[in-house]
Amino acid sequence: MHIEELMFAESGGVPNNPHLPALVYHGALDAGENNAAGIEDRFHANGWRGMWRDGVFDFQHYHTRAHEVLAIARGKARLLIGGPTGKELEVAAGDVIVLPAGTGHRRITASADFLVIGGYPPGQHADIQRGPATDADREAIASVPLPQLDPVFGIEGPVVTRWQRTAS
Repeated sequence: MHIEELMFAESGGVPNNPHLPALVYHGALDAGENNAAGIEDRFHANGWRGMWRDGVFDFQHYHTRAHEVLAIARGKARLLIGGPTGKELEVAAGDVIVLPAGTGHRRITASADFLVIGGYPPGQHADIQRGPATDADREAIASVPLPQLDPVFGIEGPVVTRWQRTAS
């Protein structure tokens, strides 16, 4: 598995997160685990809640009150992460993206069978914001607590090891 860390400056009214990188786990879930119920079970075992099954909106948006995990359960897509001047990512079944609060994201294209399992750390919920970001949005993003467990790998996962290190 390859883990990619992506940092973004504010872009086109999307605040992004000034301190935490978006994490992309390429090939995190193998074919045996790559099903919606199995992904939900893993997220739940690692304390992540508020799970949903759907795609990714085709408009740029971000969340000021939650970090978000997106696991690709089926299909493939091209996403834009980090606002209008962010990075285009090709994702496919088995990939997982963990977005720190404030990170812009949107779908550019997707296969007909594209399915995402999403979720949030305990006590956090998605507030869908489209910008432009306000000072209150930036304050809310800065106050979102770090997750205690990585949604896929638990206590030893990159959300814990890399985000805790970055925040120190």
